[in-house]
Amino acid sequence: MDWREHLRWVRIGGRWVNVMEMGEGPPLLLVHGHSGCWQNWLENVPYFAERYRVVAPDLPGFGYSELPAEGVSIENYARFLDALCQELEIESAPVVGNSLGGFVGAELCLKFPQRVTRLVLVAAAGLADRYIGLPSGLLRRQSVAAFARAINAYARIPDARLETLVRRPRLRWAALLMVAAHPERLPAPMCAELLRGSGRPAAPEATDALVSYDYRDRLDDIARPTLIVWGDKDRTVPVEGADEYERLIPNARKVILRDTGHVPMVERPARFNQLVGEFLAEEE
Repeated sequence: MDWREHLRWVRIGGRWVNVMEMGEGPPLLLVHGHSGCWQNWLENVPYFAERYRVVAPDLPGFGYSELPAEGVSIENYARFLDALCQELEIESAPVVGNSLGGFVGAELCLKFPQRVTRLVLVAAAGLADRYIGLPSGLLRRQSVAAFARAINAYARIPDARLETLVRRPRLRWAALLMVAAHPERLPAPMCAELLRGSGRPAAPEATDALVSYDYRDRLDDIARPTLIVWGDKDRTVPVEGADEYERLIPNARKVILRDTGHVPMVERPARFNQLVGEFLAEEE
């Protein structure tokens, strides 16, 4: 598939944002995670585009989107999504967010509840007392920063060399160990797309936002139906976060996928698409 025909530039807050859009029908918003980009949803967009108008932006400062003028924060990213919806004439939509994107999606639901009809939190950041197996505080911040630097390093590899690198299972495993439970099982082209275009300038500020912003006390204000999807072998955000989100959000339920890491939509695309598709269909 030539994805270029589905990409467009949108001006938001005086900055250019890269947006992937495919399909017709009611809108569906997909939000990637830290050091990610819209390509994180490659295995999901065609499936949902059969029924929905799928919109997947590169968050400002990630992928090919410019850094936001107002700085990177969870609140500012939520404001960005609201502004993007306004620019694209989306009154409301289900929001599916992975990791940082789940954190931002929940914040959008809290600050702009009229924009969100249903919420899907996929290994969402925001509640974990530790990241990448380290305790809270300085070590946690350093841990996330180290992870971001590692991803950034792969993102700077020239395309031809990156394509060669990801064909080797051991190198695939090393590059995406913190992301997937079994990186060596992922298709090489998918690994290349996960690494290409990721790790942009927003990473340091986004790291600080991840570990410093707390909305735990406000989650009971989320009134929208919420599906929580998590992998039981998530090395980045512990699976206990799924229990906590389910406890704190009134109308939430969780599904734990076995032998799955931090990106269920990539590792278990068929199962993920089915789960989310059934959840979204409940609205219709």
